[in-house]
Amino acid sequence: MSAMAFLELDKVWQRYGDHVVLEGVSLTLAEREFCVVVGASGAGKSTFLKLLLGTERPTRGRITMQGESISTGPDGRRGVVFQRYSVFSHLTVLDNVVLALDLRDCRWLARTFGTARRKARDAAREMLSAVGLSAAEDRYPEELSGGMQQRLAFAQALMAQPRLLLLDEPFGALDPGIRSDMHQLVRRLWQELGLTIVMVTHELKEGFALGTRLLVFDKVRHDPHAPEAYGAKVTYDLPLNRNASAAALSEVRAKFENGRR
Repeated sequence: MSAMAFLELDKVWQRYGDHVVLEGVSLTLAEREFCVVVGASGAGKSTFLKLLLGTERPTRGRITMQGESISTGPDGRRGVVFQRYSVFSHLTVLDNVVLALDLRDCRWLARTFGTARRKARDAAREMLSAVGLSAAEDRYPEELSGGMQQRLAFAQALMAQPRLLLLDEPFGALDPGIRSDMHQLVRRLWQELGLTIVMVTHELKEGFALGTRLLVFDKVRHDPHAPEAYGAKVTYDLPLNRNASAAALSEVRAKFENGRR
């Protein structure tokens, strides 16, 4: 692994039968980066997240986190938030968050008892406070707004104290005003908890506003007779700060917007 690398992909390919989705992706991410991933539909963004989460294994290549190969399936070091709220409708807000700890600490029984249960509920209340849901702990998800449900999904994902947080279009179903509030929440949690974040989004403006680094996935090789023969690569890898080239960002914006038409 490269010096100071937190997450590393080494010549990663992913294919399904004859369909190549990703080809030869090599990346190194430092700890506490906020990496935003954009690209046209079908460019392998969601597949990339699945590989980092461990729900899929690469066809070729290697993915390591802190020098160790990514395990199959999610673990406590990695959390994920999807666009669709991953909450349990039959549980209260508090019990939804406690369940995240139950699943981490009691894999087979999925339940803690006694003193451990009380500590879990105390920890869950602290997390609900961190995401602004203290007043809603006894409510059920169906009683919450979309923004509040997404805050609950973040609380669940963060209860296991992950080092890497994966976000798959987490704000896509939210109204613009609520989305702005969620942007502020995620930035604050990222800074306060020292997370490394990889977020997929279709909104380039959102990526510029939130991230410290922008990755653009795109296919650079095309065969009209075999459209699935080649996969996507990282075609742009740009820092998102005041020193980023305005011309480069404009080029990415134009290319990205053209790809969506």
